[in-house]
Amino acid sequence: MSKQSQQKTTKDQNGVSVIQTQAHTSGLQQVPQLVPVSPGGGGKAMAPSKSKKAADKESDEYRQRRERNNLAVKKSRMRSKQKAQDTQARVNELKEENERLESKIKLLSKELSVLKDLFLEHAHNLADNVQPQSNDGSTTEQNNNSSNTGQ
Repeated sequence: MSKQSQQKTTKDQNGVSVIQTQAHTSGLQQVPQLVPVSPGGGGKAMAPSKSKKAADKESDEYRQRRERNNLAVKKSRMRSKQKAQDTQARVNELKEENERLESKIKLLSKELSVLKDLFLEHAHNLADNVQPQSNDGSTTEQNNNSSNTGQ
């Protein structure tokens, strides 16, 4: 720190070291720092001794907890397996529906093609049968014939 600031270290009720710094331009600032409470510290609990574990494994409470845990695991695995089966069944249904829809698309495309062909054939026939008319109301074919004969 600079010469213009002062430091003071205290501990709160949880064993956390708090550094208080006072600079010449501001009031006290608190900066928490974690410091282990016990000198051998790290905050981890000590593992129980092996003799205590052996005694715990024979207790009714331990057996009940293991039985409940085993049932919970079994139930969880069954739910997971059922969910996978349900998902696979849904995948199969969607594949079948997709195949049906694709065959329907092919059928409708063929139908559209046939209808287009019919429409174009009909439109072509109409164009061949309709003769354009001149301004005087007679067909152009009649006008061509009369001009060729000299009338």
